[in-house]
Amino acid sequence: MPEVTLREYGPAVSVPLAAEAGRTLAASGILQSATPDPAVNGNWLLRAGSRVGAVHAPGGLVLRILPKTPVDRLFFLLGFSLDPARAWRDSAEGTIDTGTYNDVVPALAHAVERRIDAALRQGVLQGYRQVEESALVVRGRVLESEQIRRRFGRTPPVEVTYDAYTADTAENRILRAAAERLLRLPGVPGVVRRRLARQRVRLADALPLVRGQELPRWQPSRLNSRYQTALRLAEAVLRGVSPEHRPTGPDPLSIDGFLLDMNKVFEDFVTVALREALRERGLTAYLQDPHHLDTAGKVKIRPDLVARTGDGRTALAVVDAKYKVEKPDGLLNADLYQALAYATVLRLPEAHLVYAAGRQPERFHEIRGSTAGPGGRGIRLHLHSLDLAREPARLVSTLREIAGRLAAVALQP
Repeated sequence: MPEVTLREYGPAVSVPLAAEAGRTLAASGILQSATPDPAVNGNWLLRAGSRVGAVHAPGGLVLRILPKTPVDRLFFLLGFSLDPARAWRDSAEGTIDTGTYNDVVPALAHAVERRIDAALRQGVLQGYRQVEESALVVRGRVLESEQIRRRFGRTPPVEVTYDAYTADTAENRILRAAAERLLRLPGVPGVVRRRLARQRVRLADALPLVRGQELPRWQPSRLNSRYQTALRLAEAVLRGVSPEHRPTGPDPLSIDGFLLDMNKVFEDFVTVALREALRERGLTAYLQDPHHLDTAGKVKIRPDLVARTGDGRTALAVVDAKYKVEKPDGLLNADLYQALAYATVLRLPEAHLVYAAGRQPERFHEIRGSTAGPGGRGIRLHLHSLDLAREPARLVSTLREIAGRLAAVALQP
């Protein structure tokens, strides 16, 4: 099976591809661009954007997209946003083990398998589940209405309902589905694949999930505490971060795989870390807070984070995360206009932009003609840089410092 390796926002690669397969890949949205190569007939130029991972592309092609960020750092960002309470940054219990793999899919498969193995080390979790079935003997309670509707009052069989103590729980179903999903992905090493198959056998008493249906719900508790890290990783595999792209049209070609959108990974990490730090200061944070730019309510805006007082009534500051590097002149006008719109709508004295990297130290721009700031000063737009090459503890520390700046607004007259 042919395999092509791309790099996140790297140069385009010329790949031999049928016209229909190329058009399907271009319409899928998983790449920044997919266009016919004018220099080579029958080839397409493929260029990766912010999505990293691996997919089965049309024509039997396997696409591997490598991230710019080291894989262990990427999974730190992902893990922290999934479960910050487990102290991913400094606890061996909370660290996502990616092994020695420097590619997204192998590292993910290894991490999920290791977490499932740790969760099952004390045995498969069992619990009570309500069962309704037709039985030859009475067990539990007879469903009289169902007995009359289905059996016209005749017995046996008997329509009954009872609580069964079983391994077919929501937690085990999710773990089994994640293992099966990973077994279908390209690029999973043989040793990891064999371990995943072993975990699937251990979870055989849990029913498989039906594709397309919502994931079963589970509630964190003392009983499933050893499962929780594995469950959150498994849900990341099964939810929107592992999409199946199925373009519409006659006889569509499917594109199946696992992709992480680095824009979303960075945004989630920044907003979750800020939310936790603000909570320690008695403030609340609203993520993806919906508002309207115009009085008619037709132009929607959705800031990444709005910091509010503890009761949630008063907005203090607004934050937007940008997975990009600042331009050499330090001015990203579109970002500044967006931040200014947020501050204006929310009547805030300042707004904050957090970049994945920057060329200048933290600074701000004071807006002429605006008087939302204290003492009649103009609105200030603060620019922060979060260098992803730094150690995890330093990344969290930087965001805690930014949270302190947001909290300081509450103390201003």
